[in-house]
Amino acid sequence: MSSTAGSRVVVTGATGNVGTSVMRLLAEDPDIASVVGLARRLPEERPPGTRWSAVDLASEQSDLVREFEGADAVVHLAWAFQPTHDPATTWRTNVLGGIRVFEAVAAAGVPALVHASSVGAYSPGPKDRAVDESWPTHGWPDAAYTREKAYLERTLDAFEYRHPEVRVVRMRPAFLFKRESASEQRRIFGGKFLPGPLAKPETLPFLPDVPGLRVQALHTDDAAHAYRLAVRTQVRGAFNLAAEPAVDAGVLGELLGVRRQVRLPRTAVRSAVAAAWGLRLLPASPHLFDAVLRLPLMDCTRAQVELGWRPTKPATEVLEEFLQGFREGAGAGTEPLRGRKVG
Repeated sequence: MSSTAGSRVVVTGATGNVGTSVMRLLAEDPDIASVVGLARRLPEERPPGTRWSAVDLASEQSDLVREFEGADAVVHLAWAFQPTHDPATTWRTNVLGGIRVFEAVAAAGVPALVHASSVGAYSPGPKDRAVDESWPTHGWPDAAYTREKAYLERTLDAFEYRHPEVRVVRMRPAFLFKRESASEQRRIFGGKFLPGPLAKPETLPFLPDVPGLRVQALHTDDAAHAYRLAVRTQVRGAFNLAAEPAVDAGVLGELLGVRRQVRLPRTAVRSAVAAAWGLRLLPASPHLFDAVLRLPLMDCTRAQVELGWRPTKPATEVLEEFLQGFREGAGAGTEPLRGRKVG
């Protein structure tokens, strides 16, 4: 452990799925004296020991240097998934906003930057074995999310070269879920009118089994624990974060109690996704669908050895919790996580 007693940590994107968990865990740490959350819309519920500031990373008027002055670490989580039909807008928030964060970290003399990268930053990879952090991070170029995550990886390469005095950590988590994120993630990926009862077995005659649709999941609180460890220890570099087992149609079928699985070609499913996205019935783009089919499975040995991190919940338990929250319209007391039950 480093000597972080009395330290001050600033968190961007503090009201989202990951931010709410990171804020809570940092505030509970007795060796961290001050936790500041930055967000566009300030929450009604605020963990004890936290302070908040309204900041829009997409705005050139935001004074991030002032926000970061005196901080011992900045945890950069802010990310906009929508509008998927307007990638220039997400680019302004995610890429240009991210660059502003990095430049402000250097200008304010912050000694540590912990950045939320993603499995989505990785180039297409295998589904039958796990890759470590040396796998190329060029993303899938057609999808805005993966393209932006990969671009920030290259930006951080240059940042580390120019600012070797800053300890940079890149977290590359799998898909992150918790009960309170269910409504937000339904809005982001399925649409605000997608009814929760669709996740019940009696409404699903079969599950589609699409070649390549095998991914990893992780509980958001487990990811937040890794972020806390990265703040508190003198590690550098990238860390994969995921729980076992990998999730495919077979695993989902067992969770949902749907025994019948129907093999569907990628082209047919993609055409359906593209049609729904084109009609603005589905927020998730066909380009993101393409990227998900090509994501590699990740080896998390480095996080276990160097951070002393292990997930506390298997992926099956994570998805069970999330699906229950999905059915109930679960949420939390921040604008991004507001709950809403549909159907």
